[in-house]
Amino acid sequence: MIGLGYVGLPLAVALAKAGLKVFGVDIDSRKVAQLNAGRSYVADVPTGDVAQVVAAHSFTASTDYDVLRDCDAIFICVPTPFDAMRAPDLSYVVSAAEGIRPRLVRGQLVVLQSTTYPGTTQEIVQPILERSGLKAGADFDLAFCPERIDPGRTDWKVTNTPKVVGGVTPTGAQRAAAVLSTLGAPIHLVSSPRVAEMTKLLENIFRSVNIALVNELALLCERMGIDIWEVIEAAKTKPFGFMPFTPGAGVGGHCIGVDPYYLSWKAREYDFYTKFIELAAEMNQSMPFHVVDLIEQALDRLHVALRDATVMVLGVAFKRDVDDPRNSPAERVIELLLRRGAKVMYHDPYVPRFQVGGNVFYREPVTLLSQPLSEANLRKAHCAVIVTGHRSVDYGFVVRTAPSVVDCCNATAVVDGDKCHVVRLGAGR
Repeated sequence: MIGLGYVGLPLAVALAKAGLKVFGVDIDSRKVAQLNAGRSYVADVPTGDVAQVVAAHSFTASTDYDVLRDCDAIFICVPTPFDAMRAPDLSYVVSAAEGIRPRLVRGQLVVLQSTTYPGTTQEIVQPILERSGLKAGADFDLAFCPERIDPGRTDWKVTNTPKVVGGVTPTGAQRAAAVLSTLGAPIHLVSSPRVAEMTKLLENIFRSVNIALVNELALLCERMGIDIWEVIEAAKTKPFGFMPFTPGAGVGGHCIGVDPYYLSWKAREYDFYTKFIELAAEMNQSMPFHVVDLIEQALDRLHVALRDATVMVLGVAFKRDVDDPRNSPAERVIELLLRRGAKVMYHDPYVPRFQVGGNVFYREPVTLLSQPLSEANLRKAHCAVIVTGHRSVDYGFVVRTAPSVVDCCNATAVVDGDKCHVVRLGAGR
């Protein structure tokens, strides 16, 4: 297993618990040492499970790619971010393939799991591996199986979420399916890696487009004096033809905010412009700017200018009840506030340290530390902004204590009492 993050580690541990002997490879020596000591750093993987497979000698972590020589199957589970211009950054995939190439053994199976654009497996990974002198489909097998990890979810996990597999050859697909079937989840075979790669993008672009739709409707509802949250609850009563999505400060994580750009970038090679997909991404990217507008509205009631204000951001993880802040909309909200002169602090029980800046929105890199959700801090802040609504936070205390509140995720809906100083995204005032 190359890459022991939120995708690779759950898969590695699950395969080890299923009876396979698994070697994990990661460039981070601290992570490797932690795993070999039986401790997990991924919230979805209990430390007890890591300790169990380490003690049973069915899982070992290493920084040395040489362990790959003894493996029958190699899974690539490395990050696939984008760069500052939102072009795909496949450097981690390329590095992993280059690490495999001199150690590739006849008869091995290589499976790419990292989310990417259609063609990556055969246009990027395959040529690198074939520089070893071995040929895909003849000397080794190659396949793509997209990861389907939803951090923080307890009902659908790596052991029961269906797997989509596409191989360079039918044999490669069957071999990848055989390995993954040990987990017990259903396997759906498709005709090629390109189909499997596009499947993953469709799944996440579907979410991106629908989130953008409800974000746009939330802005309209604010102008019309209608509560979008009440509208969504009403629409959910329809038993067919509707799937609820909710608005927010933006989209985050690795998938929703990244995958549309992978497909848009690749589409240009075919003289095709994914205008609908890019319009949705544009809508979602605009939401942090709208949140800052809502903060200004809340401060106006206190007769405080943004440049003179102290703002406390509640929740910087990209989704509720997880410890992953990657691409969180809170990052852009904080940068915009800092650029406008506001003082910013944050509280997140899952993210003790948060880095912002170092980009065109705020040039100076800044590292913030999570502050206690105390009465003193809330009263010191002119405005508390709920970006990510962790369930462990007492929002009644926030509403009762903070001079003003901007609620981006309807977290205060359950709070009783006076809420005249609460500004809710998507709700008419």
